[in-house]
Amino acid sequence: MKAARLLAPGQVQVVEEPMPELGPGDSLVRVGAVGLCGSDLHWFGQGAIGDAVLSRPLVLGHEFGGTVESGPLRGRRVAVDPAQPCGTCPRCREGNANLCPHVRFAGHGSTDGGLGEYIAWPNELLFPVPDSFSSSTIALLEPFGVALHAWDLGHVPLGGAVAVVGCGPIGLMVVQVAKATGAAAVVGVEPLPHRRSAATDCGATVVVSPQDLKAAQAVGAGAGSGLKGGQEPRGGRELKDSVDVAFEVAGTDEAVEEAMELVRPGGRVVLVGIPDDDRTSFPAALARRKGLTIAMARRMKDAYPRAIDLVARGVVKIEPLVSHTFTLAEAPGAFELAARREGLKTVVQVGPA
Repeated sequence: MKAARLLAPGQVQVVEEPMPELGPGDSLVRVGAVGLCGSDLHWFGQGAIGDAVLSRPLVLGHEFGGTVESGPLRGRRVAVDPAQPCGTCPRCREGNANLCPHVRFAGHGSTDGGLGEYIAWPNELLFPVPDSFSSSTIALLEPFGVALHAWDLGHVPLGGAVAVVGCGPIGLMVVQVAKATGAAAVVGVEPLPHRRSAATDCGATVVVSPQDLKAAQAVGAGAGSGLKGGQEPRGGRELKDSVDVAFEVAGTDEAVEEAMELVRPGGRVVLVGIPDDDRTSFPAALARRKGLTIAMARRMKDAYPRAIDLVARGVVKIEPLVSHTFTLAEAPGAFELAARREGLKTVVQVGPA
């Protein structure tokens, strides 16, 4: 079979591989499509993510699904949960398997991911999907699961106002979840024009660039009273301190500070983005003065059943977020384009659509 391996930072090569060997309780999955995630781009750009460093050529890709070729679900199309927790540690036993310190994760460390024609994966981590789902839709269920977990961490009050700072694919999914759950207002902050446009299409009620946000806040002095449904901001007074919960989905210190500026005193900030240098900083006085609660999102948590249901019912639309599709042979170019932040979601079509 063929697979795309990361040999070194910036070097992805398509190579011939032996078929994967199945362990006890594994199924053989023929991979359909693989979405390229921001964490994949950390591996591609830096050869590392956090404290994990590339130690051998690695098959990336953790946003994927496919068709089961052997196993209990043979013939079914499935989404693949990329995380294999140990199941026995205190975190797993308390219901926080996403925090398992012994987890094996597809396309991370020593565990090869989905950018190959076939993969062996545990049966219990395969989730059947409706026949109507395209392979790209299946691939995007994993980042949608991350968005759902981030939303859960936000504890958004019913009818509250939210901000999403960073309107890439996961940020745009958070925007859609906010609208679907009845948020009074959704503020999107994004530097790239095409992503600001996408945020509007996904239902954001107010969309600004970071530069516009800074200019507006420089004009308006003092704290605002919060955005209400249908209310449009006219300056810094209405944007600053205007939301109940802010989701930072960009991975930069600037985005974290913008989220903290937007959220009201006593509000909550959920950090979803992954910084390039594995460090996050923010003005302590700002966070302390507002008495903010800061939550850190770690991947997703038992999100696939809900994600599949919400997409099947049309509550959230993830397929339109796919802007570029490449073949497996074109995987090196797919990484280069995604690293330039062109479009929205880049997908590598490995097998049948």
